[in-house]
Amino acid sequence: MRLTRLLCGSALALVSAVPSMAEMLDVEKDELKFGFIKLTDMAPLAIAYEKGFFEDEGLFVTLEPQANWKVLLDRVIDGQLDGAHMLAGQPLAATIGYGTEAHIVTPFSMDLNGNGITVSNAVWEEMKKNIAQEDGKPVHPISAAALKPVVQGYKAQGKSFNMGMVFPVSTHNYELRYWLAAGGLNPGFYTPDNTSGQIDADVLLSVTPPPQMPSTMEAGTIDGYCVGEPWNQQAVFKGIGVPVITDYEIWKNNPEKVFGLTDAFVQENPNTAVALTKALIRAAMWLDADDNANRAEAVEILSRSEYVGADAEVIAASMTGTFEYEKGDVREVPDFNVFFRHNATYPYYSDAIWYLTQMRRWGQIAEAKPDTWYAETAASVYLPDIYLQAAESLIDDGLAERDDFPFGTDGYKPATAEFIDGVEYDGHSPNAYLERFEIGLKGEEKVGG
Repeated sequence: MRLTRLLCGSALALVSAVPSMAEMLDVEKDELKFGFIKLTDMAPLAIAYEKGFFEDEGLFVTLEPQANWKVLLDRVIDGQLDGAHMLAGQPLAATIGYGTEAHIVTPFSMDLNGNGITVSNAVWEEMKKNIAQEDGKPVHPISAAALKPVVQGYKAQGKSFNMGMVFPVSTHNYELRYWLAAGGLNPGFYTPDNTSGQIDADVLLSVTPPPQMPSTMEAGTIDGYCVGEPWNQQAVFKGIGVPVITDYEIWKNNPEKVFGLTDAFVQENPNTAVALTKALIRAAMWLDADDNANRAEAVEILSRSEYVGADAEVIAASMTGTFEYEKGDVREVPDFNVFFRHNATYPYYSDAIWYLTQMRRWGQIAEAKPDTWYAETAASVYLPDIYLQAAESLIDDGLAERDDFPFGTDGYKPATAEFIDGVEYDGHSPNAYLERFEIGLKGEEKVGG
């Protein structure tokens, strides 16, 4: 808790500088261990810890970095971790039984945007020939149509074109696939018997852990990748690659990570779930407060070895409202990392459904599903009721305003066409959405038929 010192005669009195708190929730479990991957968007966890927001809710939290997304998920499922920073697709995939099967839920969306697609210097030199220039700089957003002739050139030489993404159900996989398909390149399909995701692919996608992306590309194993920060900016700083597009340009204000827990944990510890959500909301508010005024301090915290462990300069390159594409091409991208504004933390059903549509589009969901299935699955994983309980409690505490939250929503964002290809998405009609794509499964289609 922040304190101010007031001089009273010859004595110093300590007075709280925050509003008096409402009665603290009676949490069922007060000692918690949360996992994360070393990425910028784990920031709400680091800030909730460093600023004492967890302790304000009577929670004594340990934060522990994990080796990869699979290990992280497995440790949440078996109870070694009470919860974790997760890929948005992980709770959904686990709940429907794709890969590991377990009922994972989320009451809190951790951020919007924050990813980019980077290619090697050699690929960039070829891509530039297909990109319009304005004032000596490439015109953005850059379509994968500029990459298509490069991929065709590789094929003509009998070479595969390889790109990395962080996990089969990651936002990065779906964003990279979306970008490639929008530019006329098939990123490949999955089947129950072939989980490589490379069936009929023009571009071969494979899993690479985020911190290893730059070195793997430098070694020539992959020709590009989609990842969160700071690993796109790291390629620029090392002089080994060029980020060609951000996910903000692929889908404006797209949902990114979530905070995942087992359904059993939430059922057994409902007050604890509300309390930790309160702390995470406060952290998100702090990160976006006063037009990102706290971001410099956040960068210093995240650069520490116990969190992201990358150079502060590299983290700041995107965290403070700018993004560097080609070396020296720094552009203003104030919403590259969003943690609270635009209702970033609310767990919208429509966000969950978009990820499910992409699982269906690329064959991870092998059979056609009715629209009702998408809605029911989203409602079993995303928990806005817990989020709104946390919001009400923060308002009662005097730490937030009612206007800060989307009370009264049905859990679906308005239909939007703010995608790189202009295709409109309405979460109420997932099957109609899938019908709009030239590349990808739709209707009753299966891979190979």
